[in-house]
Amino acid sequence: MTALSIKDLKVQYKIKDKLINAVDGVSLSLEDNESIGIVGESGCGKSTLGLSIIRSLSGGKIESGDVLLDNKSILTMSEEEFGKKVRWKEISMIFQGAMNSLDPVFSIKQQFEEILKEHHHENENHLEIIKKSLDSVGLPMSVLDKFPHELSGGMKQRAVIAMALLLRPKIVIADEPTTALDVLVQAQILSLLKKLKKEGMSLILISHDLGIISEVSDKVGIMYAGKIAEFGTMQDVYSNPKHPYTQALLKSTPKIRGGSDLISLKGNPPNLASPPSGCRFYDRCPQAMEKCRKEPPTIKTKAGYVSCWLYE
Repeated sequence: MTALSIKDLKVQYKIKDKLINAVDGVSLSLEDNESIGIVGESGCGKSTLGLSIIRSLSGGKIESGDVLLDNKSILTMSEEEFGKKVRWKEISMIFQGAMNSLDPVFSIKQQFEEILKEHHHENENHLEIIKKSLDSVGLPMSVLDKFPHELSGGMKQRAVIAMALLLRPKIVIADEPTTALDVLVQAQILSLLKKLKKEGMSLILISHDLGIISEVSDKVGIMYAGKIAEFGTMQDVYSNPKHPYTQALLKSTPKIRGGSDLISLKGNPPNLASPPSGCRFYDRCPQAMEKCRKEPPTIKTKAGYVSCWLYE
């Protein structure tokens, strides 16, 4: 069954009287017990997409489109209804640099209890609920008496993940959950995300790291300048990339076993305040044609779709 469906979502920011089209017509579906990776360069709209789903945009506005949870629109809900029924209960988010989101003046226990009280769990056994969440991320109960500065970076990150899991949501959005962590802690976090998926949770993993995406995700969306350039199964996109941008990203990724030299992607993404009318990758694309100056068609592939004139 489809757990979450995003339909032609458009999100704008207004900066100095200019409208920034951060997310421009994104559509995708997340099935039950499935994980989708969203990957692309910094500033392509990945985090804005995640924040739009959980309605936590700061300064941004959803212009059009819809987000359906179990076939019910969550964008038409009032903020009160969304906060009580959906946010953290049905959909939760691990924010980018999550370890820095802990309040330094409250203990870990106080911060867990605040979440439970906000969602009307006053009469329940808080410690029992918190223990289940801490167990799922491999943290002992002793961390509850600690303040954030007393925990290592990896423990803080896992504590924030435990908070995101506290109300047992069916969907978790993880925005760069391994940023600024050493490789050993990264491996622990990735192992945890895999475990959550096996336990039936659906995941949206946002990252610029193709390696991390490939570890966890069933499907992947390659995002460029606010749009999804290519979408499909992990195996198909990685082994047979179709969009020139996807091909360039894979060529710029280091391989453990060596092989061909890395090829950097020259140039910069377009200004989203005044994006080109045609393919947004046109100025950087080695295969650009004159007709690429027009909006590219969306072509269905065996495992998904690609937006590119090469497959007309």
